[in-house]
Amino acid sequence: MKTKKTQTQFKRIETKYILTKEVLALLQEEWQDYLIADDYPASTISNVYFDNKDFQMIQDSISHLHNREKVRMRTYEERPNEESQAFLEIKEKKLDVGYKFRLISNPLSIMNYVTNGLVDNTTADIEMTKKLHLLRLRYGQLQPMMYISYKRHSLRGIKSRKIRLTIDQDLLYRTENVSLTAGNYGQPLLEEGQLIMEIKVSDAMPQWLAAILEKYQIEEQSFSKYATAYRRQIDDQKEVSALVQ
Repeated sequence: MKTKKTQTQFKRIETKYILTKEVLALLQEEWQDYLIADDYPASTISNVYFDNKDFQMIQDSISHLHNREKVRMRTYEERPNEESQAFLEIKEKKLDVGYKFRLISNPLSIMNYVTNGLVDNTTADIEMTKKLHLLRLRYGQLQPMMYISYKRHSLRGIKSRKIRLTIDQDLLYRTENVSLTAGNYGQPLLEEGQLIMEIKVSDAMPQWLAAILEKYQIEEQSFSKYATAYRRQIDDQKEVSALVQ
């Protein structure tokens, strides 16, 4: 597998849409003269989200508190091990603009870094260490709390590489055995036949893309994979409690 080039800081406007496969097929016909496959077009993405034991960070994000931070570890390898290439990312949102800070390491080093503050040569990042310190002051001990995976197809603009569009399918989540190396399994996050399309631009959406969305009356939806998975597991807990009673 190719090694991904590392960009450590991002600033972009991200819009998400929940579609059916039938609608996606129509859109693909429309944008074929504007978008082409990205450098890494197909991948299986696995994520581990860190939080405290009470899921306070994602609750604050849902309530639009602080900068709606999320801390996650991500890999693009289908069957990762403890030494696979992995990314630690801290995501923030300010005035609907997304910011992402990232370092490249491996699952074992990242787990030690986030949960225990242990630094090695792959995690010696001053900016990331400062941000993690502030999050620990607010939330206490951070630990792996949610696993989310999906298959992604990535496109970019033909005229401008600053335009990116991703399509995520087969989303799974779990709250037990939360590890990148434990295998790709879990509960479905979306209804059958649904997928997530995300448009990422550094400035305004191009007119041709806005016109396509308007033609098919496709409207932006607020959607967070981690927040949705958190709500799902809360609902599951309520159902189990009701059955027990």
